[in-house]
Parts: sequence; C-alpha cells; structure tokens
Amino acid sequence: MWIHQLMKEVGLATSLPAKLWCDNKAALHIASNSVFHERMKHIEIDCHFVRDKIKENFISTRHVRSSDQLGDLLTKALNGTQVDYLYNKLGLINIYVPT
Repeated sequence: MWIHQLMKEVGLATSLPAKLWCDNKAALHIASNSVFHERMKHIEIDCHFVRDKIKENFISTRHVRSSDQLGDLLTKALNGTQVDYLYNKLGLINIYVPT
C-alpha cells in the first residue's frame, strides 16, 4: 500500500488490484474465505487486513509454486541450480563468469 501511495505522490500510474504472490495455498484460502477462517483458533491481525484489502479490490492473491518464488533468492540459502534459475527469471546475468 505504501509503495502504491508513494508512486501516486510522485505522479506514476499503478494498476490495481496489486498482485500478492504466495506459495502457501492454505494461507490464500484463509485470506479469501471468511468461513474457512472460522475453523482456525488463532489468526493474526495481518490476515484480517489482507482479507479487507481483497474485498476492497486493492490486492488480488495468486499462487506461485515454491520453486518459482523469487523472494527466496533474498531470504533462503539455495543451491547453485536454483539460484541460476531465479537469476534467469529476473533477467540477471553473472558479470563474473569468464568469457
């Protein structure tokens, strides 16, 4: 939301709803379905916030396979093959590879 507001303040257009990619199908179901939430004993305020933004059509949730989760590149220790795959998805190149 703050990135959307910042871009709006500097005069850049953004498209809504913003896409929220998640690799956890259960979290996506809980966020989008209030009936499913009733089965959960403990639920954080974040879930209610996300659910409200989904209802307001500010964000839309999408599923992404765990192996395709680009955020893992910055948050997890990955093997070389997975790092190369995610670099390729981002369009990055290794400037240190001998020519």
